[in-house]
Amino acid sequence: MLKRRKSREVKIGNIKIGGDNPIAVQSMTTTDTNDVEATIEQIERLVKAGCEIVRVAVPTRKTVESFRRIVEHFKGRVPIVADVHFDYKIAIMAADAGADKVRINPGNIGGFDKVKEVIAAAKANDIPIRIGVNAGSLEMDLIDKYKGVNADALVESAIRWVRFFEDQGFDKIVVSVKSAYVPQMIESYRKVAKLIDYPLHLGVTEAGTPKSGIIKSAIGIGTLLAEGIGDTFRVSLTADPVEEVRVAWEILKALQIRSRGIMLIACPTCGRTKIDLINLAEKVEEALDGIDKNLKVAVMGCEVNGPGEAREADIGIAAGKGQGILFIKGKPVKRLKENELLDALVEEIKKL
Repeated sequence: MLKRRKSREVKIGNIKIGGDNPIAVQSMTTTDTNDVEATIEQIERLVKAGCEIVRVAVPTRKTVESFRRIVEHFKGRVPIVADVHFDYKIAIMAADAGADKVRINPGNIGGFDKVKEVIAAAKANDIPIRIGVNAGSLEMDLIDKYKGVNADALVESAIRWVRFFEDQGFDKIVVSVKSAYVPQMIESYRKVAKLIDYPLHLGVTEAGTPKSGIIKSAIGIGTLLAEGIGDTFRVSLTADPVEEVRVAWEILKALQIRSRGIMLIACPTCGRTKIDLINLAEKVEEALDGIDKNLKVAVMGCEVNGPGEAREADIGIAAGKGQGILFIKGKPVKRLKENELLDALVEEIKKL
């Protein structure tokens, strides 16, 4: 088990982060918030996929009423976070509308006096605020001081605002220092983690399409989680947000931090493979999509590592030329023809 940085506990709706609580998976809706039905439908899909905190954009004051309806629909089921930029009054209105948390970037919300009013609204509604520092919207005085955006500038911005919040007597704080550049993001979080004990929300912002964004997120978020840094995170992809949740859980499973659903182990194939293993593994993964029981499934294609991995899994197959052996809990139970392997494996998994 990886040793985690000790952080304060913060309650977001019915979820607690920080302290000894599990690292929570987040995502953000991509629908027009004013399309309440579409937004609710997308959040339902996110929750089904394993999303534990959902952020919703509230770009205009007219959007607040739609946001209120969305919050009311999910009250007590999943925390809904208001994502607000530029207009501090929207943040206040969203807090009053029932948001479980408000995310602001103090660098673009209008200065200390306006942030002070947002803090007052959060106090009145007993909800936390995420101080969301972002490389793309850093305060100009810090950009001038550091001659550009770097980790020290991001961290100074975060600490500046944390201390301001504390001066207002407010400590229901979550902090993020996101960047689109993985080394900068990692350095920023490492530095800020040494300076404060508030929960940290991890993320590689604007990571891109799944092709590159999954790699950036896995490296950036995964590195920090492996070092014990981070209490919640979002994988930001230019894709259906359900994909963000899927990738988030794969990161947690790979680090053996949390597990949800199938952990599939499949060999990469080589010249020793005598069956169409790539096609078989893809079909197994597709057939098992949506199963949330924690199981380790092995799909192996040769005699080198196959039997050993299959025995170590809850269930697995080790295939040879035109055939394979089905293992359950380490014991070989059936020898099957190649065209029988998929159905037999899926059937036994469903029994488990």
